[in-house]
Amino acid sequence: MDLARLAFLVGYCLRARLVGDKKPILCGIKVTHRCNMRCQQCPYWRRSDESLSYQDLVELFPRLYRDGIRVIILEGGEPLLWRDGVHDLNDLVKEGKRYFPCVGVTTNGTLPIRIGAADIVWVSIDGLEGTHDRLRGKSFGRIVENLSSSPHPNIYANITINRLNVGEIPELIKFLSGLVQGITIQFFFPYEEVGDLSISWAQRRRVLDRLMELKREGYPLADSFAALEALKDNRWQCEPWMMANVDPDGTYRQGCYLLDRTSGSNPCSVCGFAAHTEISLAYHFNLGAIRTGRKVLAIF
Repeated sequence: MDLARLAFLVGYCLRARLVGDKKPILCGIKVTHRCNMRCQQCPYWRRSDESLSYQDLVELFPRLYRDGIRVIILEGGEPLLWRDGVHDLNDLVKEGKRYFPCVGVTTNGTLPIRIGAADIVWVSIDGLEGTHDRLRGKSFGRIVENLSSSPHPNIYANITINRLNVGEIPELIKFLSGLVQGITIQFFFPYEEVGDLSISWAQRRRVLDRLMELKREGYPLADSFAALEALKDNRWQCEPWMMANVDPDGTYRQGCYLLDRTSGSNPCSVCGFAAHTEISLAYHFNLGAIRTGRKVLAIF
C-alpha cells in the first residue's frame, strides 16, 4: 500500500471514530430504471422509467465529492441505455473522472461494452447458459460475445447467488475465469416486487466454503477471504454510513439502500451484499478487505 492511500484510510477512519465525521465513501447512482431485460430477481425495471438528466449529474458530482465520496458506481436499470440529448454514458464517466479516483459501471452485458474511461465495469451473469437465460431471458451467448470482444481492460463478472443457480456456482466461476479480470458475488435479496429465490444458511455456508477453495486454487475471485467467511452467518459489523445512493428521481440517501425498501422486518439478517461486508471490514482495518478495496476500487 502506498503512503498516500495509507494516510487516507487512517485519516478517514480516525475522523469517523474520534469526532464522528462519518462521511460516505462510495455512492451508487441509478442513472435510470430503464432496462432492456426483465430479470426475475430484479425490482428496478418494474419501477418508474425516470432518468437523471446530464445537467442533474454535472451538478451532483462536485456535491458528492465535497460530501466525501471517492467512488461512484453508475447503475440502472441498464445504464448503457441512458441518453440525454447528445450525451451518453461515456460522457457521464468522463465527467465523473474529473472528481472521483474511481468511476465504475454495472451492466447486464447485452450491449457492446465500450466504456473507455470507466475504471471498472461489472457485468451481471447469474448462471451457466440455461440457468442464466431462465433468470434473465435469453442473453447468455450475447453477453459472452460482448465480453470476448470488449476492449475494456478491467471487466469483472458479478454473480447473484440464488436458489436456481447455487448448484452450479463452481462451474460458473471456472467458465468465467477465462473471460474476465475478476469475479465478485452477492446473495439474492428478497425485494418486495420479486419472488423469493433465497437459499438456506446451510447452502450459503457450503457455497462460500467452495468459493474459498476456488480462490485458494487461483481462480480470480475478488472478494476477500474475510468477507466470504463473514457472510456465512452475517455477524460482521456493518457500517452503512460508508455507502450512499442516488435514485433516478434525484433522491439522495446515505446508508444502505436496502433498508425500508424490501420485504421482511429485519433485512439486515438476510443481507448478502458482499460490497457492504467488504467496505465495513476495511473500516475495521481487516487487511484482506483493505487489499480488495485497493485492487478493485483503488481507494485504500
